[in-house]
Amino acid sequence: MIAEPNPASSLPNQKENAVHDETVPESVVQNGSCLRNGNLKTPREKRKVREQRENIRRNSSNSRRVSQLQNGEAVEAVTLFEVVSMEKRAMQSVVDDWVEAYKKDRNVALLDLINFFIQCSGCQGMVTAEMFQSLHKKDVMRKMTETFDEETGLQYKKFMAYPWILTVTWPVDMDNEDYPLIKTGPYWKKFKANFCEFIAVLVQQCQSSVLYDSYLMDTIISLLTGLADSMVRAFRHTSTLAAMKLLTAVVNVHLNLDVNKHNAQRLYEVEKNTISGKRTNYRLDQLERRIKEYEQKLLEIQNMMNAIFKGTFLNRYRDVIPEIRATCIEEIGSWMKTYPDAFLNDSYLKYIGWMLYDKQAEVRLKCLLGLQGIYSREELVSRMDLFTSRFKDRIVSMLLDKDHEVAVQAMKLLMLVSQNCEDVLSAEDCETLYQFVYTTHRPLAVAAGEFLYKRLLRHEGDEEVLPKRGGKFGASTGQLKKLIRFFLESELHKHVTYLIDSLWDWAGKFLKDWECMTTLLLKNAEEDGEALSDAHESALIEIILATVREAAEGHPPVGRGAAKKILSVKEKKIQLEDCTKITEHFIMVLPQLLAKYSADAEKVTNLLQIPQYYDLDVYSTGHLEKHLDALLREVKDIVAKHSDMAVLEASSRTYYILCSEEIAIYNQVDCARTQLIDELMGQLNQLLNSFWQKEEGFCTDAGEISRIHSALRRIAAFHNAHDLTKWNLYDKTLRLLAFEMERGGLSVQMILPALQCTYFSLLWQLAAVAENSPKETLLALRRELRRFCQICKCFLHHKEEDVREKAFMILCDWLLILSHQDSNNNEAAGLLDYLPSTSLQQKLLLFIQEHVFMEDEKESKDLTEEEQRKDKNGKLGDLHKKRSLLAAYCKLIVYNVVEIAAAAEIYKHYMKTYNDFGDIIKETLSRTRHNNKIQSAKTLILCLQQLFQAHVQSHDSSSGVDLSSTSFTNIKELARRFSLTFGWDQVKSRESVAMIHKEGIEFAFQGATGIGGKCLPPKLSFLLIISEFSNKLLKPDKRLVYTYLQRYIAEPLSCRGDEWQPLVWYRNSLLANEDEESSVLSSLGEWSPVGTSKTSFKRKLSNGSLPETSHTEAASKDADFQCASQLASAAGKSRKKLKSREMHLQEHLPFLCPLGLQRRYRQDEIKTEDASVEDQAEDTSDDVNIDVVGADQDS
Repeated sequence: MIAEPNPASSLPNQKENAVHDETVPESVVQNGSCLRNGNLKTPREKRKVREQRENIRRNSSNSRRVSQLQNGEAVEAVTLFEVVSMEKRAMQSVVDDWVEAYKKDRNVALLDLINFFIQCSGCQGMVTAEMFQSLHKKDVMRKMTETFDEETGLQYKKFMAYPWILTVTWPVDMDNEDYPLIKTGPYWKKFKANFCEFIAVLVQQCQSSVLYDSYLMDTIISLLTGLADSMVRAFRHTSTLAAMKLLTAVVNVHLNLDVNKHNAQRLYEVEKNTISGKRTNYRLDQLERRIKEYEQKLLEIQNMMNAIFKGTFLNRYRDVIPEIRATCIEEIGSWMKTYPDAFLNDSYLKYIGWMLYDKQAEVRLKCLLGLQGIYSREELVSRMDLFTSRFKDRIVSMLLDKDHEVAVQAMKLLMLVSQNCEDVLSAEDCETLYQFVYTTHRPLAVAAGEFLYKRLLRHEGDEEVLPKRGGKFGASTGQLKKLIRFFLESELHKHVTYLIDSLWDWAGKFLKDWECMTTLLLKNAEEDGEALSDAHESALIEIILATVREAAEGHPPVGRGAAKKILSVKEKKIQLEDCTKITEHFIMVLPQLLAKYSADAEKVTNLLQIPQYYDLDVYSTGHLEKHLDALLREVKDIVAKHSDMAVLEASSRTYYILCSEEIAIYNQVDCARTQLIDELMGQLNQLLNSFWQKEEGFCTDAGEISRIHSALRRIAAFHNAHDLTKWNLYDKTLRLLAFEMERGGLSVQMILPALQCTYFSLLWQLAAVAENSPKETLLALRRELRRFCQICKCFLHHKEEDVREKAFMILCDWLLILSHQDSNNNEAAGLLDYLPSTSLQQKLLLFIQEHVFMEDEKESKDLTEEEQRKDKNGKLGDLHKKRSLLAAYCKLIVYNVVEIAAAAEIYKHYMKTYNDFGDIIKETLSRTRHNNKIQSAKTLILCLQQLFQAHVQSHDSSSGVDLSSTSFTNIKELARRFSLTFGWDQVKSRESVAMIHKEGIEFAFQGATGIGGKCLPPKLSFLLIISEFSNKLLKPDKRLVYTYLQRYIAEPLSCRGDEWQPLVWYRNSLLANEDEESSVLSSLGEWSPVGTSKTSFKRKLSNGSLPETSHTEAASKDADFQCASQLASAAGKSRKKLKSREMHLQEHLPFLCPLGLQRRYRQDEIKTEDASVEDQAEDTSDDVNIDVVGADQDS
């Protein structure tokens, strides 16, 4: 039982969310007495309220407790808000107690309920009430206001909750952004659920008693409607949620009444037909009265629904707060599903349709979820024809929504539309939806996979009809052929793994039917006239590989998911079963497939990747060694037939996987591998001997060159994964490279694989070096390493572009490996360590400038469509090579193999080549900054300095720097882009940004002539460029940089002309957005020269100390800022605090603190003036954050 609130004359101590309720017995209220403490007229009353407000803030009690005497016993009274929020009692019991209290004294109980809604809004104020009958109509209109009293610091809202006029008073510093409904955490999430449950239970428990007394619901609806019109977000949000849940509960009451009325009418008809005579009068009259009673209640309920809908929903469904809009749309969707006869029509559906265009993803998502509930019910779909035709295109376009969850729900909605609405989605719409199986966002791709599977791959009757015609695999065969046709028609042949991943959750059964797939491949056209074509076979092999990979690895492909999926116990069990199934099937079938397609490089490459997913122990446990011999024979034949690098690498990897020393089949596979390498080396030796026997070592026979090329490629492919050192390949390939370097003339087809083989040979020798290796062996290997580096360095200037690029890539990788040997723990590695010389670094940088950033001037005019396509593919290939070259060089910078200053030349092209190389350059900048913040900052400023000097040299120096030229604007924009890379954490980047300003200031004042630097420095315009970094400085660091800038100035700015404007702009960027305590107070004073006042200068530097500051303080530029302004001293700073801050300054930014000043701070004490009492007085007038209500939105 909730005790009655005790009448109080003063505001008791409360905690946040506690509300003081003032009331008197009902008889007094009905007589028209006015109960208000809100209208404060005299200064004494206002002062009293202010004191009460301070008491509220100081109180830290958990909740309000008021002791009362009831029947001679002390009881503890709690508010509805506390009971609901703490959930100590069942909600039905709480509501029952309140209903009993309402029946005893409805005004007191209603005021308690009103307080409940106010407290749920997070209000720290009080509620008073006065009767509507006591005021004239004009007074009522005058009192429907929401005002702010600046003197008391209180906010008032007066509105009518018929028959009362309520006055809500709360402190203006009420945290408008932190009220119960938006607070985070499980407690507040549970509170919101309890709040909604309370409203539902309240209506449910009142439906048979006080719901129709024309007083309770009128008051509640008036209250919620009045609060929903408030400019305070907390009131508006809470009351809207309450009103929507109230309408939902009222709709349920309406449905119950409708059912009862229908039952009563049926009973009336039965009684009327079965009973005749005078005996029927009483029974029929009773049923008629009951039916009329139900009709009257239904009319009242209908009026309540209309009042809530028109008073709250129509005003709030377009509120500026997205949470409020989402609440409205969510509830109207539930009304349509619960009571379709009243709400499922175009008059209400239009609101959902309009909000599909809302700017906030949360609102669009609620619209889609509401529509899913409607379209999932076939009996409701017939009422959606007009809506579907009007908004179908919008729903289809939402598949491209920037919010992934909205796109996923749009796809699921279209799936329901496709299932329950015939011919709504056109063929073009379906084709659009099918293509989303290739998207990178997996939930959307899986939803599209469901649509594709149910719409295209699976049809009713497949399982029954197809087996009769297609035998054992009839159903799977039909689905596979449909899938293959779809895959080929989509023309995205490199994305089959994405297609399979999208379908895996829905079509996993037939996608794991590898027996059916291989049977289709091995089927002959003579046996079955429906054999697959060559394109269909290639597609099916790709599908087989993708399904095997998906089943064996169990996680999405690259690009779908940030990390590998963590499998559950059940998923791991399924994965092991699938791996066993794959192994047992393909061990026997794969050799047959390789034999059939051995001449097709593409098919063989895909098939040779299947063994990497084997459970290799099955060979020995299942006694299947004969199938292993068959597989090795087929792989050997494939290596002999093909010289394509993809096939050779796949074959090499197959041997590598099968040659694991831990498994029983190692000896068998190792013997086959050795036999294959012997044959390959024998062929190569024979070809090379024939080649060197020719006169002067030249061979003009193109066929022989091709054979040597093929042999070298085969050896290179195997040398990558297998150690071939014992075959002494290094000497043979090195002789070819030395011959080319000395005399030239070799074919590119021979040089490239020879370079690759030599590189692999040295890598295997380097990997074999042990700690106890003889020093002579190490020195010999060191000589060979240096010799190979010299060969690659020479090939950087080769006449063939392919050779130059290959040499550059190998050289970059080689330098990276050699420079990171563990020389501290391994003496051998120390001897082999190698860092590039200055000349080599310059050559590498020059190579990048010529081969990556040099623009091609090839014309592509008057080309046919086929030629344009080839030209486009060629450009994409060239771009890929350039990106690889740049990435290889940037790795040398990141890992400190070359000087970090070399990055300045790369950074110059950041803006111009952003679309092609922006990600690589940005990552390089980020990595170098992580390694060394100061050096990275110096590299950035060096880049800007070099660009500025080039700009000055390209223009007439006599007329000064042209600040409006395109080149200067580009430099300034580049500086802005550099500043954006520092992010929002100003503390993390403070040393780097401060160094940029220091180096920039010194550079800008280089070359200043005259006494005291009075003449204009020629590079002063550079200050405009570094001003782009001013907003990344912390507030105290700005004052430090400003003090450092003063060292270069000898006279006030007011005596200077327009040519000094860059200095003025830069100074303004440092002084912008200061707070009240350290702002520029004088807009008329002059900028004091250095050393004019020791006291003021010391105070300025004290302002440059490093207090704790916010990370998100932004500095805005003010072009109209007066040039003659100065820094104010920070009054009231204690000596101890000041000294500690100066020590902090010298510790973090010592390069900005002159040595003389450092000594001065160690010797002298800094004197500060005492702040006056008036300056220390607290300003009690705070700003109010008020949301604007009812902003229109485009529909």
